[in-house]
Amino acid sequence: MKHGKITPYIFIFPMLVGLFVFRLGPVAVAIGASFTRWNVQAPPKFLGLANYVEAIGSETFWLVTKNTLFFTALFVPGVMILALLMAMMINQKLKGIAFFRGLYFMPYITAMVAVAMVWNWIFATRFGILNHILRNFLHISSPPAWLAEKTWALVALAIVAIWKAAGFQMMVFLAGLQGIPKSLYEAAEIDGASKLAQFLHITVPLLSPVTFFVFIITVIDAFKTFDVTFAMTGGGPNYASTTLAYFIYQNAFIYSRMGYAASLAFFLLIFVGITTLVSFKVKERWVSYDL
Repeated sequence: MKHGKITPYIFIFPMLVGLFVFRLGPVAVAIGASFTRWNVQAPPKFLGLANYVEAIGSETFWLVTKNTLFFTALFVPGVMILALLMAMMINQKLKGIAFFRGLYFMPYITAMVAVAMVWNWIFATRFGILNHILRNFLHISSPPAWLAEKTWALVALAIVAIWKAAGFQMMVFLAGLQGIPKSLYEAAEIDGASKLAQFLHITVPLLSPVTFFVFIITVIDAFKTFDVTFAMTGGGPNYASTTLAYFIYQNAFIYSRMGYAASLAFFLLIFVGITTLVSFKVKERWVSYDL
């Protein structure tokens, strides 16, 4: 019996080591660093709340926060709608459907550098295929410089991020769709319900737990987006496409302001935490668990 009580802890010990060393440990160090001026080359100097006060009083910080919220407002519904549409298209018993499932999932596993190279060409001002279509087919004489104009840079990044991320959420939605009993649709057809009515009254309610899960992970992905900004615009022009995660990277590894970057990271944590908490508070109003 004595050995039986110890055995479970032996099995979870490696996980606990990883949790404290690689998760909670860095968080604790970041908390301490956020109260210091630290450029890595010299020992940290305690500043109290100076980093947080500087962030709150910085116009750049609020611009970056606004960019992050705008990106989130584009990214979250874009990914969820596109992922659900793709999941419904591939939730069919057709010959060769596995090929299309893999095809739709492929952008998610493609390296961001390769994705950025292709989309940089698509968005190119003079020779890009998108502006070529706008000029020659839609007759827009002066299409935008997508990655060079403040108005369009963040929108362009959101388009690329949605295209790349939707494949993963598609697979989650597909699992949810396949868990809905087919008998419900058959009964609805017998009663004369249209496809739209079946979607609104069967698919949407029974898919709501999966939708909630996809919403939470997509919001978190939106707030911590970094790679698409790093690979395509570098935060420009003039911070127009800089999001909070990329701003943290700039301050930490370009400007060597580790303490200030750590304080920014906790602002990011607060934003994500508040969004997640609010989502959990309101989920009972729209999430159904009944089959």
